[in-house]
Amino acid sequence: MTMAAATRALRLDATLAEAVEEARAAAQSIAEPGTVGEHLGVTMEGERLAMHSFECTARSYRGWRWAVTVARVARSKKVTICETHLLPGPDAILSPEWLPYAQRIAPGDIGPGDVLPYSEADPLLEQGFEATGEEDVDAMALWELGLGRPRVLSAEGREDAAQRWYDGERGPDTPEAQQSKAPCATCGFYTPLAGALRRMFGVCANAWSPSDGRVVTLDHGCGAHSETDVEPAPERRADGPIVDDLHDVELVH
Repeated sequence: MTMAAATRALRLDATLAEAVEEARAAAQSIAEPGTVGEHLGVTMEGERLAMHSFECTARSYRGWRWAVTVARVARSKKVTICETHLLPGPDAILSPEWLPYAQRIAPGDIGPGDVLPYSEADPLLEQGFEATGEEDVDAMALWELGLGRPRVLSAEGREDAAQRWYDGERGPDTPEAQQSKAPCATCGFYTPLAGALRRMFGVCANAWSPSDGRVVTLDHGCGAHSETDVEPAPERRADGPIVDDLHDVELVH
């Protein structure tokens, strides 16, 4: 039998259940004046062990309750106060679960002078390479991984960045991209990234574009595309005779 089932099987102890005022007095002895509210009920916690609950009316502890544990020995009518404390109810305001600094900080939180803790086992990074002296090998490493850096993006790191960028403000599903007449891939200001990410992403180099200096997808787009233009406005022609309203009027400067 589980502990919960055993607790439900306990019969209500009449002596302990009637000790409402004794439990209230115990709660009032540690509570701020006027913060012990109505009696919420009594539950059996064990053999001859019960807990009385009272509403906590303090504004700073909304949804909490005073819990007073009472007990008695066998064949005795004397009730003993065991514990008195505050417990959160279903609607209590609780502090969020504590997270270490490294897990709590979010993108965009880093300001001037802030330093992130070093993560040795970051799954988004993998070991970099030093120069080998072999031209072909070094050229490939420089192209894809970059020489001289202790760590570089792993396959998971590239996939994570690619998904984040693709779903972001410079991806293909934004209103700006949907209304564009041509994608970034055909724009003269589109500068592809290096390495594997160049297959999907580049940097906008158009000062007139809202994406200038930012990573954009191949299928993003905007109204500053180098090869698109607005249709020229039609020439305005008068349908009837033109009336010279300034005839015989002397202009005074």
